[in-house]
Amino acid sequence: MSGAHHDLTLQVGPEELRIRGVYETISIVNDIMVALWFIVGSILFFSESTTTAGTWLFLIGSVQLLVRPVIRLVRRVHLGRVAPGSPRSSARDF
Repeated sequence: MSGAHHDLTLQVGPEELRIRGVYETISIVNDIMVALWFIVGSILFFSESTTTAGTWLFLIGSVQLLVRPVIRLVRRVHLGRVAPGSPRSSARDF
């Protein structure tokens, strides 16, 4: 093997970057909300009178965990329509 390095140049349009940024932001907000539902739900489990509310927050957090792959799928479809030739995922995929 030689020690030569080859540069890889990818051309990404501004629309694709904007789309990726929007979906990444949505994904981050979703992850924060999931964490908050589970933290507050856990706190509510300390008292018997708030256990039902805590259970509802756990359910909301669990359903919201499904939102993350849905966001990724919608992003892939959106990018496929806007930039058909570009890769739809990367090592930085969220």
